[in-house]
Amino acid sequence: MIPQEEWQSLHDKLDRLAEMIENRNASDRDAEWLESEAARKLLGVSPKTWQNYRDQRVIPFSQIGRKIYVNRADLDAYLRRHRIDGK
Repeated sequence: MIPQEEWQSLHDKLDRLAEMIENRNASDRDAEWLESEAARKLLGVSPKTWQNYRDQRVIPFSQIGRKIYVNRADLDAYLRRHRIDGK
């Protein structure tokens, strides 16, 4: 048997470790870059609409050569701004 104090200490450490992992995963997601096609599919828009979004600078993006990249955090922010709350 493990004494209650040691068990509680171990339990607290595991809780802190789980919280650190969750924070790390959220941080990794904010740093995730998606290629144009994946971003378009995530939003569920047509190629023409996606082109219009880029032309109008609706969502920030980066371009290297002909490749377009979009930060996942920017897509999430766009979706949050256009969220319609329920009644």
